[in-house]
Amino acid sequence: MIKIGDKIDGRYRITSRLGSGGMSEVYEATDVISKRVVAIKIMKEDLMNDFENIRRFKHEVAAVASLQHPNIIKVYNNGEVDGRPYMANEYVKGQTLHEKLIFLTHLQPYEACEIMLQILSAVIYIHNHGVIHRDIKPQNVYYMADGTIKLGDFGIATNEEMTQSNPDEHILGSVHYLAPELCQAKKPSPLSDIYALGITFFELVTGHVPFDEALPVDIAVAHIKRPFPSPSKIDPSISKEVEKIIIKACRKNPLDRYQSAQEMYNDIENIMKNRNNFKEKRGFFSRVFGFK
Repeated sequence: MIKIGDKIDGRYRITSRLGSGGMSEVYEATDVISKRVVAIKIMKEDLMNDFENIRRFKHEVAAVASLQHPNIIKVYNNGEVDGRPYMANEYVKGQTLHEKLIFLTHLQPYEACEIMLQILSAVIYIHNHGVIHRDIKPQNVYYMADGTIKLGDFGIATNEEMTQSNPDEHILGSVHYLAPELCQAKKPSPLSDIYALGITFFELVTGHVPFDEALPVDIAVAHIKRPFPSPSKIDPSISKEVEKIIIKACRKNPLDRYQSAQEMYNDIENIMKNRNNFKEKRGFFSRVFGFK
């Protein structure tokens, strides 16, 4: 059992327990060598009897360890403690976008665009490196005190060349953000990440996910069959230009979506140049942190 004051690998001194996720316990620690604060993710002990759980945890380390981007949470180191795998991550002091939405219900469209550009910058980078995230959602997007957005939780990410290897894993992910083709157990692709980006954008500006039935299977069916709702009908302040981007990202047929995260990034960047697309040109991050 990990206790406050314990030293992991002779290097990371535990200072507090931050919480617990689906597969791991998370601790704040100080790296006694670099003196920086890190977040230590250690696999839960009760999951160690399942090899698949161990594989997924180690897969997250492998997926993100080589990725170096300002909008992706860094992995500094990894190893084992008492036979349990761990990783030492960049410590993100702040909230997730999900937590921010609970507090604010929704964001102004311009602020949402600022955030989406940072998320998309991270996704462009991982796609260029052959990685599909597969679980993009506000719960997995963090922001720092200076307004920097960080994409994390690569636990079910995969390399494009590996998507054929295990069909049973194609339906992994959070059902509210799951692309129609994944709901039908088809292989993930960068275009399924585009769909999740569109759902995230929708949620940021409306405060709701588009499909929220009681049962997960009904949500999956809605992704496949139901028409996508108009964001501007939920909130008339959302411009048609913002709405067009969301709807294009969330087309049922992957070939009708943006064919790359860069294309989506470019469209958001372009509409931000015209103040007429927004009732308020500068969002929260611009006003507080001086972003241009």
